[in-house]
Amino acid sequence: MTRFELAENIYKKGSCLCIGLDTDIRKIPTHLLEYEDPVLEFNRRIIEATHEYCVAYKPNLAFYEAGGPAGLISLEKTIHHIPPDIFTIADAKRGDIGNTSEMYARAFFDHYRFDAVTVSPYMGKDSVSPFLREGKWVILLVLTSNTGSMDFQFTDIHSQTTHENKLYEQVLHKSMNWSGPDGLMFVAGATHPELLKSIRMKAPDHFFLVPGIGAQGGDMEAVMRAGMNRQCGLLINSSRQILYASSGEDFADKARETAKSLRDQMSNHLKSIIH
Repeated sequence: MTRFELAENIYKKGSCLCIGLDTDIRKIPTHLLEYEDPVLEFNRRIIEATHEYCVAYKPNLAFYEAGGPAGLISLEKTIHHIPPDIFTIADAKRGDIGNTSEMYARAFFDHYRFDAVTVSPYMGKDSVSPFLREGKWVILLVLTSNTGSMDFQFTDIHSQTTHENKLYEQVLHKSMNWSGPDGLMFVAGATHPELLKSIRMKAPDHFFLVPGIGAQGGDMEAVMRAGMNRQCGLLINSSRQILYASSGEDFADKARETAKSLRDQMSNHLKSIIH
């Protein structure tokens, strides 16, 4: 999916909502445990209930790998239930030396056929390059939403050549030379809305994947005000707030209501750029 196709879908739906399929078998409604594949059944119903309100789904690989081979089968079957016009993200946070990254890229792009994969930049350009394929996306971790982001991402480096003072700023500056806005997104956490405006000024045309809305306390209005560009430029993720809106048999209906509410909030802000 191209950047313009993604933007067109955002305009059409009035939504930049990404739903994280962080499906924890310990948290899904107990009545689903009678199914042969409870995780798949849960995901199938969530997708059917919410797909009209979102533009992306983001399965977190850890929740499927924890189930061993059966969990990966659930993941693969889940992907087949996602409508073809919806952007798919493998939230895998991979990043290793080149030949290993090439294998990861083959897994997520050739086998599972995701549109995008989240990648850690810590090992540098050669660990990211194998994921940079035409028609596919790298979503690079720049400024994350967890409290531990302060440990390294805000380290002072005082670069004499780029004038970028924090490590996350240097990651942003360096990586923008690796690919353009048609194949490279950045993770920019909703819990740092005061920094989103600065990141947007440095990367005016790139899309941002924004985690941290809902359970982590991020403010959607602040994020959209600080981070939008002419194409919206944001995929705002919500996981637990939607998935576990109810623990009862009405879980899919409650997920739909929550997704619609988030979409409606987004739509009001998107009107400023939709002509």
